[in-house]
Amino acid sequence: MSEPIALTDPEVFEQTTHDAVTALFAHVERARRGEIPATGFAPIQEVRRALQVDDWIDKGGMDRTAFQAFLQAYLAYSVQMHHPRFIGHQVSVPDFPGTLAAVINGVLNNPMAIYEMGPAPATLELSVINWMLRQVGWPEQPFPGEPERDHAGGVLTHGGSLGNLTCLLAARARIAPNAWQTGTPSDLAVLAPAVSHYSCARAVSILGLGAQAIYGLPTDALGVVIPDRIDDVLAQVEADGRRPMALIANACATATGLHDPLRRIGQLCRARGIWFHADACHGATALLAPQSRRWLDGIELANSIVWDTHKMMQVPVLCAAVLLRDAADFARAFRQDASYLAWDDDGESYSPMKRAVECTKASLSLKVFLTLAWRGQDALGDFVDDRYAAARRFAALIAARPGFSVPYTPESNILCFRYRDDDALQPAIRERLLKSKRFHITSTMLGERHYLRLTVMNGATTEATIEDLLDAIEQVAEDLSAPS
Repeated sequence: MSEPIALTDPEVFEQTTHDAVTALFAHVERARRGEIPATGFAPIQEVRRALQVDDWIDKGGMDRTAFQAFLQAYLAYSVQMHHPRFIGHQVSVPDFPGTLAAVINGVLNNPMAIYEMGPAPATLELSVINWMLRQVGWPEQPFPGEPERDHAGGVLTHGGSLGNLTCLLAARARIAPNAWQTGTPSDLAVLAPAVSHYSCARAVSILGLGAQAIYGLPTDALGVVIPDRIDDVLAQVEADGRRPMALIANACATATGLHDPLRRIGQLCRARGIWFHADACHGATALLAPQSRRWLDGIELANSIVWDTHKMMQVPVLCAAVLLRDAADFARAFRQDASYLAWDDDGESYSPMKRAVECTKASLSLKVFLTLAWRGQDALGDFVDDRYAAARRFAALIAARPGFSVPYTPESNILCFRYRDDDALQPAIRERLLKSKRFHITSTMLGERHYLRLTVMNGATTEATIEDLLDAIEQVAEDLSAPS
């Protein structure tokens, strides 16, 4: 019988890990100084050849020397989150405490959805969730052995998409208690602005309602919900013979970084008895920020909140929190029974599995805990304020450049802008910049018009970075308009 090979040679593991860490941090420093391309974007066949993917899969045999060569190629064809010119998607520049946690978790490999498979990460998860509940203003969950009381609750999960699905499962359980056994009633409706994250519409379809169950909320030209017109939509829902299962608001919207008026929406939902879901995947970390918390005014009125720590908390992907104002809604949402699992109803333990879609769930809490323990929540809040303020400065700088326009003052670290009044030009500019590897930016639609889009995640991104970007955009536009 062959011996297992994992970690049986600590010297090789230590040496190879040292090689990897040394190479990674040298690479990060080069990225931070802008000495390498901002992205390794390339055609997939080129990447496949450079990584020698098929040979390694078919033949194996990688050793320490070969690993070093592979790692260098892998780094070169990756997106450089630490690069000042990565100003594209909403993914953190990970701080080292969370990265260290990822290494620890990779070695220990505790699938801690049930307590016996991860007592330490389960304990950290309940502590982290209670810290989040305090930030929202909701009552914490007692630890096992403490006096029971009415409380909120939460769970960490693998990303905001699972988070939104979990929240809508809880909303369904509230209005249709028998849905777990009998299926989703066909007369339910979900109200959401058109700019809601696609995972919300996906969750509605997964629940069996179909896209026709989504009723668009009235918004202004930038996609922000107009509370005074919500009753018109509710009247249409009723006229169609449906019942409102949930109303979704953005804090903030993925495309624009703008916030819906949470307090007014929350008050309306409470008065009408409607489940209010705040998709705060990107924006919830502003709860820690003295200057930016105001955008989340009224979030405590929500029935459910999703908070991605792998965005503005600088935690490595993926780690999202599902928070429910009434913890009992988790038990209504999930009614699974698995006799082969220990459910830990002994008063001495805590199993997050009762609240999550996942059965095998990674030890996500260590990444959040070490980031908080090492940096402190005040520093994280200051980072949010700094990047939000930077986005406002960058927007003013862009608006001042001839030929450029900015449609709104940023409320977060996300901003949209255009160069020239030409819809076809915007995605063409973005594609040309991406292929050049100099800048990684994104694009989006506001109404019927194309815009370029920045997400300012990196503290190293400065006004000089934006000036260089604008210069590059002007040059790309000139090249695109030149006769071929």
